Amino acid sequence: MSDTPLLKVRDLSKFYGKRIGCANVAFELWPGEVLAIVGESGSGKTTLLNCLSTRLMPTTGSVEYHMRDGGYRDLYHMSEAERRFLMRTDWGFVHQNPADGLRMTVSAGANVGERLMAIGNRHYGNIRNTASDWLERVEISTDRIDDQPRAFSGGMRQRLQIARNLVTGPRLVFMDEPTGGLDVSVQARLLDLVRGLVNDLGLSAIVVTHDLAVARLLSHRMMVMKDGYVIEQGLTDRVLDDPREPYTQLLVSSILQV
Repeated sequence: MSDTPLLKVRDLSKFYGKRIGCANVAFELWPGEVLAIVGESGSGKTTLLNCLSTRLMPTTGSVEYHMRDGGYRDLYHMSEAERRFLMRTDWGFVHQNPADGLRMTVSAGANVGERLMAIGNRHYGNIRNTASDWLERVEISTDRIDDQPRAFSGGMRQRLQIARNLVTGPRLVFMDEPTGGLDVSVQARLLDLVRGLVNDLGLSAIVVTHDLAVARLLSHRMMVMKDGYVIEQGLTDRVLDDPREPYTQLLVSSILQV
C-alpha cells in the first residue's frame, strides 16, 4: 500500500435538526484498502456513506481526497461540476438497487459505454469492444450486449452496474448494501466476483452493509456504528473475532452465529 492516504476524513457530522445522522467521524482510507461500515438499520452508516461520496452535504467536518496530480482537495470546497466529473471518472457508486445505478431503457453495452464517453472516448468500435470485455469480466455473456437491463435478473443487473462503475478505472468505489435483496446463492457468486475485481484492480472501497459475513469476506478494516457514532473500529478479523464493545458483541452473536 502507498504511504499516502487516499481519503482523509475529519470530524464529519450530519444533523437533521436535533437528530443525529452521523457525528464526529474521523478516519483515513488507504490505496487498495476496503473499509466496511456496519451497524443496524438507523445506525447512520448510509448517511455517512452519502456524506463521504458528496451525495449529501455534511453539517461540519471535511473530507480530503488525494487527486491524481498528487495534491489533496477538500471535496466540499469543489464546484458541483468538479464533483460530478470525479464521480464519473475516479469514483464509482454501487447502489443496493441496481436500477438506481443503471439506465434501464438502454442496452447493457450503452450502460457501460456511457462512462467511457464521459471521459472523452468517442470511437464507437473501441467503446463497444471495451464494453464487451467488461461484460465478460462480470460474467455476463457478450451476446446480451444489446439487451436492456430490464430483461436481466437481479444478479445480472448488479454485475452490470459493477461493470459500468469500474470501466473507467476508478480508484475509489462506494458500495451501499451491494448484495442486499439477492438470493443467497447469487450473493455468494457476486461477492466472489467483487472480491476478485477489487484485488485485481487494486481498488479502494467503502462498503456499507448490515451483513457481517459480507464485511468479513470483502473488507480489511471495519467501523461499527450505533446511533450515528463510530463506537468501534479496527482490522475486520480482530473486530469480529474479539469485539470489545457490548453492542458489537451483540451484533456478532446475533448475526454470525445464527
